[in-house]
Amino acid sequence: MTVCRVFATVLALLVTACGAETVTPRYIESGNPAQLSQWGQLQIRGGVLEPAEGVIAYDLTSPLFTDYAHKLRTIWIPEGRQAVYRDGDVLDFPVGTVITKTFYYPRGEEAGVLSSTYPGDGEAQPARLDLGQVELIETRILVRRETGWDAIPYRWDANQSEAALNRIGDIIPMQLDHDGQQLAFNYIMPNVNQCASCHAPDSNTREIAPIGPKPRHLNRDFDHGSGPVNQLTHMAELGLLMNFPLPEAAPRNADWNDQAVTLDARARAYLDINCSHCHSPVGPADTSGLFLEPDTPAGPQLGLCKLPIAAGGGTGDRPYDIVPGEPDLSILLYRMASVEADVMMPEIGRSTIHTEAVELIRDWIAQMDGSCG
Repeated sequence: MTVCRVFATVLALLVTACGAETVTPRYIESGNPAQLSQWGQLQIRGGVLEPAEGVIAYDLTSPLFTDYAHKLRTIWIPEGRQAVYRDGDVLDFPVGTVITKTFYYPRGEEAGVLSSTYPGDGEAQPARLDLGQVELIETRILVRRETGWDAIPYRWDANQSEAALNRIGDIIPMQLDHDGQQLAFNYIMPNVNQCASCHAPDSNTREIAPIGPKPRHLNRDFDHGSGPVNQLTHMAELGLLMNFPLPEAAPRNADWNDQAVTLDARARAYLDINCSHCHSPVGPADTSGLFLEPDTPAGPQLGLCKLPIAAGGGTGDRPYDIVPGEPDLSILLYRMASVEADVMMPEIGRSTIHTEAVELIRDWIAQMDGSCG
């Protein structure tokens, strides 16, 4: 061993001993590493979980609902490579891209009880998590390999020091304080095969793909440490995104919880992020005839006065997907307000009812004009 290599080794040991070990993001061409840390996407320093150097945290204008879980999302693109902007689709990420999503809950005031509320709620999710204030549940990885995208799930240990590969999924009993009400439910961590239930948005190819990183979901500000900046602009300025127009020229979904925007924009944004990856002309739910993409015109394809095609017993004896002015007669609302396995929509990804979203869709249907007579 040369003198330089000895010095480098000693220096690395000293850095590690001081709790500031450098973490380097990696692209792993094949296989499923046993530990999340082998990817080098996240690091723990001083009791804080944060993206590693060169890894970008991001958030969505309207995030998908998962039993009130919070999510730390990151993207890493290998040096010298770029994603390509696509106006109405997920960014075209290069081979080597790694996307992570870490699910967590804030700790409640009572031992063993978690909370749905995190300081700063209503703003973008934080890029750094104080592990004394949160409980980490799982981290899901999407990696773009030569053969396409792979989905790989990891379950965090009780010490919150490492997450282990968990291909078979898990059922995690939860006690959650939500707005002063106690919710007891089983959080379902999906297995590898179930990942395709959502992340295969094209029923013709059945190929795994990301859902969230589309321009309309990313076109918002995020604080990466030096003040809020548009996420797409930030990626372009870092040389990670090509062909990006100005933010005002890119599509943008509403924040479904933003009372300052129209009820229609809020409802359509919620249905888009939570439902349209299946309910599209090419999605797994294409046979339903119900399409919930943001450009679907008001009419039967959006569910208005549309007879159910593939709902089975999930209709609840309601006559149409949406009955204008009559939310309680609408199948769409009935299925959102259920946790019964043969009724609820989405079919997986939640064990609780998103009561605030149910009220949103109820109000949206109630204000619709017209009838199905």
